[in-house]
Amino acid sequence: MINQIYRLVSAKQIEITYKEQSLQSDSIVVRPTHLSICAADQRYYTGTRGKEAMAKKLPMSLIHEGIGKVVYDPKGEFKTGTQVVMIPNTPTQVDDVIAENYLRSSKFRSSGFDGFMQDYVFLDRDRVVPLFEGINPQVAAFLELISVSMHAIVRFEERSHKRRSSFGIWGDGNLGFITSLILKKRYPESKVYVFGKNHSKLSYFSFVDEVYQIDEIPPTVQFDHAFECVGGQGSQYAVEQIIDYIHPEGAIALLGVSEYPVEVNTRMVLEKGLTLIGSSRSGRVDFVETVNFLDQHRDVVDYLETLIGQVSEVKNITDIQNAFERDLTSNWGKTVMEWKI
Repeated sequence: MINQIYRLVSAKQIEITYKEQSLQSDSIVVRPTHLSICAADQRYYTGTRGKEAMAKKLPMSLIHEGIGKVVYDPKGEFKTGTQVVMIPNTPTQVDDVIAENYLRSSKFRSSGFDGFMQDYVFLDRDRVVPLFEGINPQVAAFLELISVSMHAIVRFEERSHKRRSSFGIWGDGNLGFITSLILKKRYPESKVYVFGKNHSKLSYFSFVDEVYQIDEIPPTVQFDHAFECVGGQGSQYAVEQIIDYIHPEGAIALLGVSEYPVEVNTRMVLEKGLTLIGSSRSGRVDFVETVNFLDQHRDVVDYLETLIGQVSEVKNITDIQNAFERDLTSNWGKTVMEWKI
């Protein structure tokens, strides 16, 4: 069959390309229904990813967050119409120690490998996870981002000490919201503190124990462990503050992505005996864990609906471009595309 793929060819320019794909393989064919725009997609779309990266990775279909419905399964394990979340990480090997999302050989959709902006997405059998009935599809659209937080929390749990009576989360954006929400649900008796710059964004964190603006932190505030969800140059100041306020021997989970090196006060890391844990992306096990978690805690889905920013119906390339442009002006939440192209 001929599949239409919507590829970014240069900054803000998207074109249709055609690819012959066979139904005589083991691939599951999924029709995307809801796609979510990520900051990484925007860096490609706007051309701010850098000339070298743009030249190396384009032309490329964007979007690595999305769900769809199965239209064909050669083995018949999935019924036609089954709603699934699509996993963007695509490993090419298995390692007994290193997780699939850290293997250098793995491919990642919308990062040098075509993303989900296609008429149909052909996926390996283990790259789809069925969703439970009744989940809000606009929330499920950014399930990949939720799985990133889940992955970081599980890594933290495996590597940190067992005293977990309080957590500090730096970052008042989408990642900080999701991470603090999962932590509060997994550790209901623990205190969760959120630190941010924007008072209006912090007002959305109604489920945590306390919110603080980063320039008004009381000197008495302390916590056992912390999660950095800021990214960019701001991550340097976030880590600096975390080191100041965290209890000795605490763990600091780093989630925020920075394009440039940041300084870390290693003297105090050593003096306090701190553990820094890096986390990036997620794999199948994290998607399964996340879907099961949301199924068991339906109220979390209700809270996550707060993150639905703009919803755009997409029927043509102009609609795609308009969705990306509107996302650029949004200061809160996720932009979701209802994929009807």
